[in-house]
Amino acid sequence: MPAELPGPVHLRDTVLPTDPAAVRQMVASTGFFHPPEIDVAVELVQEHLSRGPASGYLFLFAEHDGRVVGYACYGPIACTVGSFDLYWIAVHSDQRGRGLGRHLLAITEERVAQIGGRRVYIETSGRAQYEPTQHFYEACGYAREAVLRDFYAPGDDKIIYGKVIASAPSTVF
Repeated sequence: MPAELPGPVHLRDTVLPTDPAAVRQMVASTGFFHPPEIDVAVELVQEHLSRGPASGYLFLFAEHDGRVVGYACYGPIACTVGSFDLYWIAVHSDQRGRGLGRHLLAITEERVAQIGGRRVYIETSGRAQYEPTQHFYEACGYAREAVLRDFYAPGDDKIIYGKVIASAPSTVF
C-alpha cells in the first residue's frame, strides 16, 4: 500500500507567477516528456497568466507543505457543447503512487461538471512507456475511444480516451 502524504494537500485554481517554473520542474521529474513537450506544458501556464480565463486553459494545482506536487490543465473544446480536453495531468515523481493523480482527476471532473461539461477527453501516447498511464485512465473510468496510428512518430500512436461525467460531491483527501 502506498504511503499517504503527511499533512494536508491544498488545492487551488489560481495560477501564480511561480507556477511556470513549478510545472517545468514537476513535468520534467516524471521522465515521460521531451524538452519541447515540457515547454508546451509551461506555455499553457504562461498563456493563462497573460490572458486569464480567456486563454481557454483552466488549472488545478495541488500543494503540499507549500510546494506544488501535482496539477491538471483542462479546458473547453471549441465548437462543442460541453466537451472538455484534459491537456495535462502530472504528479511530481517523488509523490506518485499516493492517490494524488486520481484525486486531481476526480476534482477536475467535478469542476468541469460545475461549468456545464458533460464529457472529458484525454490524449496519450501508445508507446510501451505509457502503459501505466493508459491503465490509470482506464481505472478512472475512461474508455479508449480512438487510436490514431503513428500519430506522434512511426510506432507512436495517439490514444484518445473519453468519459461521460456528472456532477458529484467532492471527495475528502
